[in-house]
Amino acid sequence: MSVWRKSVNNQSVKTALVLFFIIGTVGIVALAGLGLSNTNATNERDFLRFHIMANSNNPEDQAVKYIVKQHVVNELTPIFYNITSRQDAMFRVKQNLSLIENITNSVLKSNGFNYTSSATIQSNLFPTRSYTVSGVNMVLPAGEYDALIVTLGSGHGDNWWCVIYPPLCFLQNNIGGSDGIRYRSRILSWFR
Repeated sequence: MSVWRKSVNNQSVKTALVLFFIIGTVGIVALAGLGLSNTNATNERDFLRFHIMANSNNPEDQAVKYIVKQHVVNELTPIFYNITSRQDAMFRVKQNLSLIENITNSVLKSNGFNYTSSATIQSNLFPTRSYTVSGVNMVLPAGEYDALIVTLGSGHGDNWWCVIYPPLCFLQNNIGGSDGIRYRSRILSWFR
């Protein structure tokens, strides 16, 4: 009987070691994947930012900035619904610059403002910025980023920032009653 117990114990130890090795390997691969995604998350070339520059800091100019933001985001959400890359986002922005200006100018006019807007794609310096999306905090370090810049009037007021790619600006919007844009975790998808 002691030989049988020894055999069972050896088999249990071997099984436990194999399981430990497999779990450890999966854990290392998962952590390596997280490390790579964190490295990519801080690479300015992997982002396309969105910047609305208010005309001034007076309360009316600041208020219309947020109205413009909401209209632009609402109109662009279906356009950016299935973005696959920063290049794809950049292409879609370039194709819709006149639409963005039309939306913005319409909002400004309907709210009684006599200045207009411009929409361009530029490379700009941005300060460190933190975004919270679905309870996850994402920090973009200070640096030079490509961005859709919407300038309202003189553009000398406080600004609003967001990220077009990955589509942080569009996560809260519904598209035609669907669930809208959502992030998917590569790691979690492995386990589903």
